[in-house]
Amino acid sequence: MSGARNVVCVTGASGYIASWLVKLLLQRGYIVKATVRDPNDPKKTQHLVSLNGAKERLHLFKADLVDEGSFDPVVDGCNGVFHTASPVLLSSISDPQAQLLDPAVKGTLNVLKSCAKFPTVKRVVLTSSIAAVIMNGKPLTPDVVVDETWFSDPLIAEKHKLWYILSKTLAEEAAWKFAEGNGIDLVSINPGFVIGPFLQPTINLTVEMIQNLITGKPLPASNYNLVDVRDVASAHIQAYEIPSASGRYCLVSHAAHISEALKIIQQLYPTLYIPERCDNDIPYLASDPKFQVSMEKAKSMGISFLPFEVTLKDTVESLKEKGFLNI
Repeated sequence: MSGARNVVCVTGASGYIASWLVKLLLQRGYIVKATVRDPNDPKKTQHLVSLNGAKERLHLFKADLVDEGSFDPVVDGCNGVFHTASPVLLSSISDPQAQLLDPAVKGTLNVLKSCAKFPTVKRVVLTSSIAAVIMNGKPLTPDVVVDETWFSDPLIAEKHKLWYILSKTLAEEAAWKFAEGNGIDLVSINPGFVIGPFLQPTINLTVEMIQNLITGKPLPASNYNLVDVRDVASAHIQAYEIPSASGRYCLVSHAAHISEALKIIQQLYPTLYIPERCDNDIPYLASDPKFQVSMEKAKSMGISFLPFEVTLKDTVESLKEKGFLNI
């Protein structure tokens, strides 16, 4: 499934991961049919149409996740589909059904229904999340190694009103059920907390955490299962191109306490003042049990990961370049 003359669809193309995916696909010679909510909004599209190869091989389409059939014209004629579109909200959620659950679940099913109509589609790669993996009721103690056999329990997520986790869990469950029932070759990518440089003009929630860490907005003293956005985008392409790829792939390159990120940033930028206390006034260096996420299956597909220090530095430099940091 090499890129030359290969036509693929990327949903939610203006998003953080999807923008990098579009960039890498164009670099590899793919023809990319990309969906955005408003093709006429330059804030959503300018960073895409300015990519190398976009003029010749990028085609933008308007599509709505909750509008069944709206993906038909995009998927028609595609050899592969990358479904990345799904809302990412962790706060200010007044209506979880409308804001998160319907777009995630119905949107995934609408895309897959379109895929089922066109036999040219050979594989679908779904952008899921580690959120759909880790919440199954088992204690996440330091001796625990999470892997692809874990599935989050939607009842636990709903009980604790963790709506984003619930949306990703239900969407992936629905995807596997539909794919199995309709003969769709589906592979899911389950990344952890994604950081790294960003192509879009607006800041996304995960990169905003790094901005907050530097600018002094308190953060929870906690562990984060981190991965570079460029590795995530590359893994999507490998999941599509490698015939033997199957099932789910957890992507976590580094399990780091917030204090570790703090220390590395301080070493990279020694003149920078960074606060030493988190949101409940506990020192950032306070201990917090870590659990590990297995990288074995990802590595078996040839996925490699950038060093954590490189990811952090490139994240900070991207924030500076886009005007979100003045350091």
